[in-house]
Amino acid sequence: MRLAAVAMWLVTAGFGVYLLFRWLAGGGLRQQKTKVTRFPATLVFLHPVLGVCSLVAWAGFLLSDRRGYVWLSLGLLIPALLLGFTMFTRWLGAGRHARGAEQGFPVIAVALHGLAALTTFVLVLLATTTR
Repeated sequence: MRLAAVAMWLVTAGFGVYLLFRWLAGGGLRQQKTKVTRFPATLVFLHPVLGVCSLVAWAGFLLSDRRGYVWLSLGLLIPALLLGFTMFTRWLGAGRHARGAEQGFPVIAVALHGLAALTTFVLVLLATTTR
């Protein structure tokens, strides 16, 4: 289960990188000044930073088998999930009136990124509670 969590983390990261590049290519950073985008740059960049730091902590757990890394990983993963949910609700709220770089996100990529993230969280939680 521990390695399955890593595999899902990598799938999640793959979709996330794709969405980040779509946002950047669509002018997401340039739109910060005009407030056209519904995604503040802090939100866009803090979300993946927390996710990657959580993955690094999980790798530390896998390599050392120290339980402290598990809790650090979960402590970083939960805010990453909450920020991702925030972006998802902002993306949904834009609806047909979306004007920012995020309007070009393919629904399937957003859905797969979110489902993979939830699956990752469940796998990490299950691996944390089982010995």
